[in-house]
Amino acid sequence: MKKAVLAVAAMVLALAAYLSLWPVPIEPVSWNAPTAPGYAGPHTVNKLLSGLKLISLGAEEGPEHIVLAKDGKLYAAVASGNILRMNPDGSAQEVFVNTGGRVLGFDFDAAGNLVAADAIKGLLSISPDKKITVLTDKVGGEPILYADAVIIAGNGKMYVSDASARFAPAKWGGTFEASVLDILEQSATGRILEYDPATRATRVVAKGFSFANGVALSQDEQTLFVNETGKYRVWKIATQASNLDVTQPSKQASILFDNLPGYPDNLMRGLDGKIWLGFAKPRNPTIDKLASLPFLRKLTLRLPRAMWPIPKAYGHVMAFKEDGKVLADLQDPSGAYPETTAVTETKDRLYIQSLHAKGLGWMPR
Repeated sequence: MKKAVLAVAAMVLALAAYLSLWPVPIEPVSWNAPTAPGYAGPHTVNKLLSGLKLISLGAEEGPEHIVLAKDGKLYAAVASGNILRMNPDGSAQEVFVNTGGRVLGFDFDAAGNLVAADAIKGLLSISPDKKITVLTDKVGGEPILYADAVIIAGNGKMYVSDASARFAPAKWGGTFEASVLDILEQSATGRILEYDPATRATRVVAKGFSFANGVALSQDEQTLFVNETGKYRVWKIATQASNLDVTQPSKQASILFDNLPGYPDNLMRGLDGKIWLGFAKPRNPTIDKLASLPFLRKLTLRLPRAMWPIPKAYGHVMAFKEDGKVLADLQDPSGAYPETTAVTETKDRLYIQSLHAKGLGWMPR
């Protein structure tokens, strides 16, 4: 009996030592998460996003970014590293190019080149004849670890989110895994960069974001809208800002949306002045409760992955005006279409972007 008790005690001590001391990659920073607002007001629960129609992508998955280009074709970046090209109804699908990485956002420049934010490779330019050129993968001598979104201004300058200067998807098992580490840590190393193709110079516009994600330009191109995924908010940042630290007060930065009900992901310009925002996941009460408890966040990573507090699936996108007025809010509480990261709006359809979905979701506009 005594031996059994000692064996159990030894096992308990070993487990306690593991949970307390086993090395993990994050050094969590304490922060005060605001009380979640729930789905109320402009975000009152509805089912307007339910029953999406699906375009099969064959063996491909994760149409994270979708653009209807001037050639009339729909382009979609998927998890395999492919950028697919197809007709708007999904027919005549083909692989336009494979970058060898994971494109999370792209835009087209005035010459028709596809400019891609590749989370593995950096900022790329892909010509119509499929030649791939690295535009930039460093800023100030530091690597761009997690290129996430890109938007091109009328003057040709390119604004790119570098989601994390701590966790590179290439090192930590992929984009989702690296994002979980960054958001759990809350060290706020995300940045917004500007690349000027005329001078080939890359500079930091703003820094201090807890996972800098989607980027959109105001119609006068004087302001950037930036999703800060890890702190549930959307910023307005002056495009002329330089190395601005958003953790410090500044006239060049303001919060447009704060304490959102989910994790904001991509931003996409829609029609009639709209900006669409997608939520990858809803808020998780456990994660918010751990905000001021860094040790418990480290302990969480020592648990089996099945026990991590990953938020449930919940479809949710919204559209807003530049002044912050919410114009539309579409939800699917069932989460049948996972990670509704954004909307691509055309005159006929709303295409729903996703990090992991097996097909391309859409609904009539």
